[in-house]
Amino acid sequence: MSGVRVLVGTHKGAFVMTSDAKRKQWDISGPHFTGWDIYHVKGSPVDPNRIYAAQNTGWFGQVIQRSDDGGKTWNPVGNKFAYEGATGTHLWYDGTPRPWEFKRVWHLEPSLTDPDLVYAGVEDAALFRSTDGGQNWEEMPALRQHPTGPNWAPGAGGMCLHTILLDKNHPDRMFIAISSAGVFKTEDAGKSWRPANKGLHSEGIPDPNAEVGHCVHRIAMHPSRPDTLFMQKHWDVMRSDDAGESWREVSDNLPSDFGFPIDVHPHEPETIYVVPIKSDSEHVPPDGKLRVYRSRTGGNEWEALTNGLPQSNCFVNVLRDAMAIDTLESPGIYFGTTGGQVYGSADAGDSWAPIVRDLPAVYSVEVQTLR
Repeated sequence: MSGVRVLVGTHKGAFVMTSDAKRKQWDISGPHFTGWDIYHVKGSPVDPNRIYAAQNTGWFGQVIQRSDDGGKTWNPVGNKFAYEGATGTHLWYDGTPRPWEFKRVWHLEPSLTDPDLVYAGVEDAALFRSTDGGQNWEEMPALRQHPTGPNWAPGAGGMCLHTILLDKNHPDRMFIAISSAGVFKTEDAGKSWRPANKGLHSEGIPDPNAEVGHCVHRIAMHPSRPDTLFMQKHWDVMRSDDAGESWREVSDNLPSDFGFPIDVHPHEPETIYVVPIKSDSEHVPPDGKLRVYRSRTGGNEWEALTNGLPQSNCFVNVLRDAMAIDTLESPGIYFGTTGGQVYGSADAGDSWAPIVRDLPAVYSVEVQTLR
């Protein structure tokens, strides 16, 4: 029988939520790794039993946890992340040089074809890869050693590599996004990289149209149309129809074009979702109303989805990895808030209901579709 497994990373542990295809009743297990920051939890798209979790504390550092039974039990695997060769420097907030320093894993991206291959995006921004299910990690150094690397600088949340997009139709192609450097693209499986930020405009940096230096919050694509990308950046929702070679703004009638997550409907490549917040200094919903916005036209024309969501005195945020969509016929959409609520919709966003309340602040929400 088909169903879903929603994976939630929080400030104080991870939670695993399962349901059948109706998605009305939920079995919730957790917290796993109680008291630990769990920045990201994600399952393999080819092995429904394989799940990876990024576990971090200031006391014990970074540990990658792996489950091979759908989240019932976990085992610590690799915890060694070392930059390759001489690390050099990058820019700090004040523009002065600073040595590269590993701080944490922000994002885990399992392979689309191999359950033992998994990528990790880290802070300070770098890309790592494991080919043995997370036991051992090696840097893919060409990214950090790009000629622009010494000029990368952190955004307000640090200099994190937070998004990794894989393309099943083009196995050697990959897109990554870094705050605050922008989008980079490889066509040769990571041997070389180039910026993919043409058309981005960012006030507050020395050159608003620079090749790098843009604070990209999240990028997304539909697997059937990998040349079309969508972006939520530090102000502006953007779209590319040429695999990141150029971007154009599609924010139009949103109440605010500032936000963190963006995602694409699994069966409708032109249907996208964002969660606007008030501004870069006020990370709360506009007017205190928690609203997901949907565009069925790939941007510009947006509708507010509010049924079941709090529409007064709501002052939570939805972080960049905290929204996900399953692939059932009537897709379910899920997002978590910094107030500890996880909401779900079994009808593509037309109506919402809380799956759980009062969790620690939610960092990430991912979903595995079980068939």
